[in-house]
Amino acid sequence: MKIVVQRCKRAKVVVSDETIGSIQQGLVLLVGITHEDVEKDAAYLADKIAGLRIFEDEEGKMNLSVADIGGSILSVSQFTLYGDCKKGKRPSFTTAARPEVAEPLYDKFNDLLRQKGLVVETGRFGADMDVDFTNWGPVTLILEHPLA
Repeated sequence: MKIVVQRCKRAKVVVSDETIGSIQQGLVLLVGITHEDVEKDAAYLADKIAGLRIFEDEEGKMNLSVADIGGSILSVSQFTLYGDCKKGKRPSFTTAARPEVAEPLYDKFNDLLRQKGLVVETGRFGADMDVDFTNWGPVTLILEHPLA
């Protein structure tokens, strides 16, 4: 799994002119799943993200997690994270998991975050989505498991 983590002031995802998920301060997660990913990978990354200290404390140090600030998560499936642009000018997505494999694992990942007490909004798997957010900082990190 590969996840782009972005700290945000606000975020929303829109499908067909309908807002289907929105949060105030917290994290936007762009979640990519490949063929070899299993529930163990989802659990590792959910735990890592829940405890990730990338919000500033009263001294201005990144020392607080999303839960510590009362923030939420907007999680969006993103198969293009596994796009391979090494050959030609059009990306190949052969390393991205097929929807029948990726969607259940994506749902499990979001459920694991919720089990940690986090509020998780989502996009719609496989839909054409508009993701609108304000990156706070900006702070952007890329997490992978198994480790690359």
